[in-house]
Amino acid sequence: MPDANIRIPEEAKDRLAAIAAAEGLSLRAYLARLAENLLTPAERAERAERARVLLRDWNGYAPTEAERQELDSELDRRLHGARPR
Repeated sequence: MPDANIRIPEEAKDRLAAIAAAEGLSLRAYLARLAENLLTPAERAERAERARVLLRDWNGYAPTEAERQELDSELDRRLHGARPR
């Protein structure tokens, strides 16, 4: 596979290189692994929909959109409260 050049601020490159080195990887290998493991927004939405279908089929759990939003808000509130200060 041919390589590509990506222009980013030098500070960002240095930080990514340091993170990669700490994991025993080259920057090239680290970025390739990152690209393989991160999901696009469409992939995340597809995975979430599959999970909703599995939960509904398994135990009947099928929250409405309003219930999902309420649960998301509650989770956000709890996560915000759990952040180190």
